Amino acid sequence: MFLLGFILGLAVGIGFWIWQQVQLNRYLGRVLQPYSSSTEVALPLLPCLRQEIKTLKQQRQDLQQSLETYQDLLDFAPMGYLQVDEENQLLWCNQQARAILYLQRWQPGQVRLLLELVRSYELDRLIEQTRDRQKPQTKEWLFHPSSDNPAELPTIKSMTLRASGLPLPNGQVGVFLENRQPLLDMNQERDRSFSDLAHELRTPLTSIRLVAETLQNRLEPPLNRWVVRLMQEVDRLISLVQGWLELTQIEANPKMQLHLESVEVRSLIVSVWETLEPLAQRQHLSLNYSGPEDIWIKADQARIYQVFLNLLDNSIKYSCPSSSIQVEAKIISSENNQKHSSASPTLELNLIDSGTGFSEADLPHIFERFYRGDQARTHSPLSESNSISSIVGNGLGLAIVRQILLAHGGSIKAMNHPKTGGAWMQLILPEVVANSQSQDYS
Repeated sequence: MFLLGFILGLAVGIGFWIWQQVQLNRYLGRVLQPYSSSTEVALPLLPCLRQEIKTLKQQRQDLQQSLETYQDLLDFAPMGYLQVDEENQLLWCNQQARAILYLQRWQPGQVRLLLELVRSYELDRLIEQTRDRQKPQTKEWLFHPSSDNPAELPTIKSMTLRASGLPLPNGQVGVFLENRQPLLDMNQERDRSFSDLAHELRTPLTSIRLVAETLQNRLEPPLNRWVVRLMQEVDRLISLVQGWLELTQIEANPKMQLHLESVEVRSLIVSVWETLEPLAQRQHLSLNYSGPEDIWIKADQARIYQVFLNLLDNSIKYSCPSSSIQVEAKIISSENNQKHSSASPTLELNLIDSGTGFSEADLPHIFERFYRGDQARTHSPLSESNSISSIVGNGLGLAIVRQILLAHGGSIKAMNHPKTGGAWMQLILPEVVANSQSQDYS
């Protein structure tokens, strides 16, 4: 009986398969009927069509598997990702994006307006800009998460987010999200630790210098030269500590450190040069100024003095002997100034020396803290011929310059001058003000 049932089932299965093939042949025959005048031409095409259909099915399965694989990769990526349609409705987001944006209400497969789920107008504007411009856009802002559970609100902290929008077909936009808050917290903790350490070091360093001064007066040559070297190193450490404290204070609260007043630029530069002139005379350097004679800006005079002191000091150290340092001033009217939105004109200052310049590898890092750069710019041109000791900096001077200019709403850019081959510092200082003694620059 079992054998009879098996044979009967096999016969039914074969018969069903034959019936399916007949139906498929009839369907393909009807499809090919408009393109063929005879059955003899159409029938040889049937096996080819079956093979093509089979290939297309396999390709569809492969594409579906690849899509699922990429989606799994995005879902477990350490960076957040979300995708919206042309109406800014959330289509999909990975686990990291749900955690960053607190998307507890959203479920996979649910299509809802993104602004209903995430109260972030900055993110919404980024998506609109990406869609309108059809170019990748990046934005960083402070995000304040919200939650439906009132009990969670005290535990939710604001975070700094960086988002990059990518235009996709059919008006869709993909957004990559990065939580920058842990990095910022780590940097703040580092700065706080260095600041505390600097405060603790300042008192013992001052005491060591007082002891060294006492020893210098009591020792006879040649023993006193060791005390001189000791005092130089102590002064370098004191300068490093003071520079770090100053940089930390400016970054922490820049606006509170400024005492704005009208400052005449050329007189200030001349005053700085007079301070540094003994150093410049060793290399027979001169200062050449070109531009308007009477320029007044609204700035903190002591801070701007420090800017020119650091920049001119560097130019003197790295300039070739018997050369000149160029200071070129130019006023940019508000109509031609696209970098600053201020209604008042801005001042562009170009400080150019004829030294060794910067290497291409150093240029992106010139204004970073403790960056010393290429060894070609760490020694004086006179050090080999006159046995002058190498120049030792603490790597904070240019970082302080940049922060002071940023606090004033200005900027600085480091380049190599195409004619002199030396360093070229371009400063932008806003708030050029009218003065009773100033000229009409219109």
